[in-house]
Amino acid sequence: MSRQDRIAQVAARYTGGKKFSGIEWLVERHGQVLASGRSGYADAIAGTPIPEGAIYRIYSMTKPIVSVLAVMLMEQGRLRLFDPVSTYNPAFANMLVLEADGRLRPAERPITVEDLLTHRAGFTYEFITGCHIAPLYEKHRISSDGLCSLDEMMERLAEIPLAFQPGTRFRYSVATDVLAHVIERATERPLDELLREQLFEPLGMTDTAFRVPDDRRQRLMPMFGVKDISEFAPLHPQPQRLTPTDVEDMYPSNLATFRRGGHGLFSTLRDYARFARMLLDGRNADGRVLVGRKTLEMLRANRIPPEQLPLTIGMNPLPGYGWGLGVRVMLDVGKALALTGDGELGWAGAASTYFFVDPRESLYGVFMTQYLGATLPLNEELRTAAYQMID
Repeated sequence: MSRQDRIAQVAARYTGGKKFSGIEWLVERHGQVLASGRSGYADAIAGTPIPEGAIYRIYSMTKPIVSVLAVMLMEQGRLRLFDPVSTYNPAFANMLVLEADGRLRPAERPITVEDLLTHRAGFTYEFITGCHIAPLYEKHRISSDGLCSLDEMMERLAEIPLAFQPGTRFRYSVATDVLAHVIERATERPLDELLREQLFEPLGMTDTAFRVPDDRRQRLMPMFGVKDISEFAPLHPQPQRLTPTDVEDMYPSNLATFRRGGHGLFSTLRDYARFARMLLDGRNADGRVLVGRKTLEMLRANRIPPEQLPLTIGMNPLPGYGWGLGVRVMLDVGKALALTGDGELGWAGAASTYFFVDPRESLYGVFMTQYLGATLPLNEELRTAAYQMID
């Protein structure tokens, strides 16, 4: 078996076994394609082929894009890491913290923009196992109601106590949704307009947006798995089967008012590759600097203190990783559970999309598929197959 064929073989094993319907991938190093291709179908049940320019719901791969926008605004002097969130929305002043023993206490300090970027604000997600606040998020449909506006989401969120004192621990959360709200308040402009102006148009990401126009809907990939992120069951994982599902309630595809920071964007393999490539040097394909070199260095630097490591996402450990300004960052390869490199960064989406960037190797990879709530290690195997190609 050729080393160059291993990504294709991993993908074929998962699609051939009907664990995922269709998978696309692109890996580049030093500006040269190491591997690209696709396996399976858009809908393996119906036998529908993957269309050219397939459009995916990228879920939490929205977060790095919105986080990069935030640091770009910091370069422009329009936002600061030490800004209190309450400066932009007073509803987040005087927050309460609900301790695990049921006691309510005042937050000891304001939530800052840095807390949002590093998931240390005190927020959570519905699916975070063992979090005592998570049931309140599910009750108030904090993440699952795609029909409410971003402002309405913030109104609901501000009424719920925090899960812990700001800055005292890492907990993956809706913090990037709050960041998106802060960005809108700081600039007095809608998030989608800012993303288009600052990132999507300069990078040529023509198919990336919070909605899919009618003339592109034939390229929207169908979803498989569970219906909602609240249905994730890490303690009792079910066998992974190709079950079609409808996620429009949480993730509407053609609602003009839908904007989020933590999920919500639609994108393609090629579009997201342009964003990943930019994280190597801050430039677009024409050489224009979008993010300064020193800003990228700050974005890539770990901000989680040793006593708050190792990171976990619910029950899932991330050994060896720290967290920068919106992305995971590999700190200790000796603790990693799959092939990686010093300083490797990136993130994943709930529907099994994934990307990684290795600045030291001038390497990046993007993998796209659509399965919500997957329990199989597809992305770790694909990343391993990508790294083993380096000679």
